[in-house]
Amino acid sequence: MPGPLIWVKPDEPLPRADQALLDPPGLVAAGLDLSVPRLTEAYRKGIFPWFSDGDPVLWWSPDPRMVLVPHELHISKSLNKQLRQIARQQQNADYSVVVTTNQAFEAVMQGCAARGELGQDTWITVEMKQAYQQWHAAGAVHSVETWMDGQLVGGLYGVCLGRMFFGESMFTRATNASKIALVYLVRFLQRQGVTMIDCQMQTEHLALMGARNIAREVFIDHVSAATDAPPIDWHPGWLDTEGNLQP
Repeated sequence: MPGPLIWVKPDEPLPRADQALLDPPGLVAAGLDLSVPRLTEAYRKGIFPWFSDGDPVLWWSPDPRMVLVPHELHISKSLNKQLRQIARQQQNADYSVVVTTNQAFEAVMQGCAARGELGQDTWITVEMKQAYQQWHAAGAVHSVETWMDGQLVGGLYGVCLGRMFFGESMFTRATNASKIALVYLVRFLQRQGVTMIDCQMQTEHLALMGARNIAREVFIDHVSAATDAPPIDWHPGWLDTEGNLQP
């Protein structure tokens, strides 16, 4: 039975995810450490940080957990039509729409954080941006960008450890721009042998694209095995319609 909230010091390990509180549901621990080693430890345990400015770092592991299995990705008719149009354009060497990876990481994080400035919920504090930028520089956090006529119009970012991808946030400034980035990401991850993408929190947007809930115990077992797998060769470049990463 979960006990009171655990406060962790920088030199102490995080508790197991199954020690999360029932109220508020999924809260595992609190502390002040948001270093790259702490983040790596947390994600390998199926735990992620989520807190507001001025609060201590709060560590969460919801039960159930929303995930997206790549082959279960649902693409709407309108989005599929747009993807086919992009594919035809690229076959004709017309690159008015391009999807890249790790070309504009800071801009993608800023785009995701700006959603909060528009009145939408965001947990991307200044402290979070600094921590994930450091983790990106260390090679574990990646962005996927959608460009239209040379302008960044949408994208997403997330953490990749071994063969496990943990989605963090996405933004869009044009119709379906973030969804296009997600489709290209899923195709790329499928080619790399990734069989589960973490979506963290349940949202209607992701559910419409095929994400579903699984038990935390099942999720943790998968994370344990997937994060121990060999890492993906994830270099900066652009993604083609088949999910290949080009230099």
